[in-house]
Amino acid sequence: MEGHDFALWEKRVDALMVLCGSKGFFTVDGLRRALEDMGEDAFEKHSYYERWIAAVNQNLIEAGVYNLEELGARMEEIAARGPTYGEAQDG
Repeated sequence: MEGHDFALWEKRVDALMVLCGSKGFFTVDGLRRALEDMGEDAFEKHSYYERWIAAVNQNLIEAGVYNLEELGARMEEIAARGPTYGEAQDG
Protein backbone atom coordinates (compact mmCIF):
# COMPACT_ATOMS: atom_id res chain seq x y z
CA MET A 1 0.00 0.00 0.00
CA GLU A 2 2.91 2.30 -0.60
CA GLY A 3 1.77 5.80 -1.40
CA HIS A 4 -1.73 5.21 -0.06
CA ASP A 5 -3.05 8.20 1.87
CA PHE A 6 -4.96 6.50 4.68
CA ALA A 7 -8.39 7.86 5.53
CA LEU A 8 -9.12 8.60 9.17
CA TRP A 9 -11.48 5.62 9.43
CA GLU A 10 -8.75 3.31 8.09
CA LYS A 11 -6.35 4.57 10.75
CA ARG A 12 -9.03 3.96 13.36
CA VAL A 13 -9.53 0.38 12.17
CA ASP A 14 -5.80 -0.21 12.53
CA ALA A 15 -5.80 1.31 16.03
CA LEU A 16 -8.85 -0.74 17.02
CA MET A 17 -7.14 -3.93 15.88
CA VAL A 18 -4.05 -3.15 17.96
CA LEU A 19 -6.05 -2.13 21.04
CA CYS A 20 -8.45 -5.08 20.99
CA GLY A 21 -5.65 -7.54 20.31
CA SER A 22 -3.65 -6.19 23.24
CA LYS A 23 -6.73 -6.53 25.46
CA GLY A 24 -7.01 -10.20 24.49
CA PHE A 25 -10.34 -9.93 22.66
CA PHE A 26 -8.94 -11.87 19.72
CA THR A 27 -5.80 -13.30 18.21
CA VAL A 28 -4.23 -13.04 14.78
CA ASP A 29 -5.54 -16.56 14.13
CA GLY A 30 -9.05 -15.46 15.06
CA LEU A 31 -8.86 -12.52 12.67
CA ARG A 32 -7.49 -14.73 9.91
CA ARG A 33 -10.30 -17.24 10.41
CA ALA A 34 -12.94 -14.50 10.23
CA LEU A 35 -11.38 -13.17 7.03
CA GLU A 36 -11.29 -16.63 5.47
CA ASP A 37 -14.90 -17.26 6.53
CA MET A 38 -15.99 -14.26 4.45
CA GLY A 39 -15.30 -16.19 1.27
CA GLU A 40 -13.63 -15.18 -1.95
CA ASP A 41 -16.37 -12.70 -2.93
CA ALA A 42 -15.44 -10.45 -0.01
CA PHE A 43 -12.02 -9.91 -1.51
CA GLU A 44 -13.62 -8.64 -4.72
CA LYS A 45 -16.40 -6.58 -3.13
CA HIS A 46 -14.71 -4.99 -0.12
CA SER A 47 -11.58 -2.98 0.48
CA TYR A 48 -8.76 -4.14 2.71
CA TYR A 49 -9.96 -2.15 5.73
CA GLU A 50 -13.62 -3.03 5.15
CA ARG A 51 -12.63 -6.69 5.43
CA TRP A 52 -10.55 -6.05 8.53
CA ILE A 53 -13.29 -4.15 10.37
CA ALA A 54 -15.73 -6.96 9.56
CA ALA A 55 -13.24 -9.49 10.99
CA VAL A 56 -12.70 -7.37 14.11
CA ASN A 57 -16.46 -7.04 14.56
CA GLN A 58 -16.99 -10.78 14.19
CA ASN A 59 -14.30 -11.53 16.76
CA LEU A 60 -15.67 -8.98 19.25
CA ILE A 61 -19.15 -10.49 18.94
CA GLU A 62 -17.71 -13.99 19.43
CA ALA A 63 -15.78 -12.74 22.49
CA GLY A 64 -19.03 -11.44 24.01
CA VAL A 65 -17.92 -7.80 24.01
CA TYR A 66 -21.32 -6.90 22.51
CA ASN A 67 -24.09 -8.58 20.55
CA LEU A 68 -25.76 -7.70 17.25
CA GLU A 69 -28.71 -6.00 18.95
CA GLU A 70 -26.40 -3.76 20.99
CA LEU A 71 -24.36 -2.95 17.90
CA GLY A 72 -27.50 -2.09 15.92
CA ALA A 73 -28.84 0.16 18.67
CA ARG A 74 -25.54 2.00 18.96
CA MET A 75 -25.32 2.44 15.20
CA GLU A 76 -28.82 3.97 15.19
CA GLU A 77 -27.81 6.40 17.95
CA ILE A 78 -24.77 7.47 15.96
CA ALA A 79 -26.69 7.80 12.69
CA ALA A 80 -29.24 10.04 14.43
CA ARG A 81 -26.48 12.55 15.24
CA GLY A 82 -26.16 13.56 11.60
CA PRO A 83 -24.20 12.58 8.52
CA THR A 84 -21.05 14.52 9.34
CA TYR A 85 -18.72 14.78 12.31
CA GLY A 86 -19.41 18.52 12.60
CA GLU A 87 -23.17 17.97 12.75
CA ALA A 88 -22.70 15.28 15.38
CA GLN A 89 -20.75 17.73 17.55
CA ASP A 90 -23.57 20.29 17.32
CA GLY A 91 -26.11 17.73 18.62
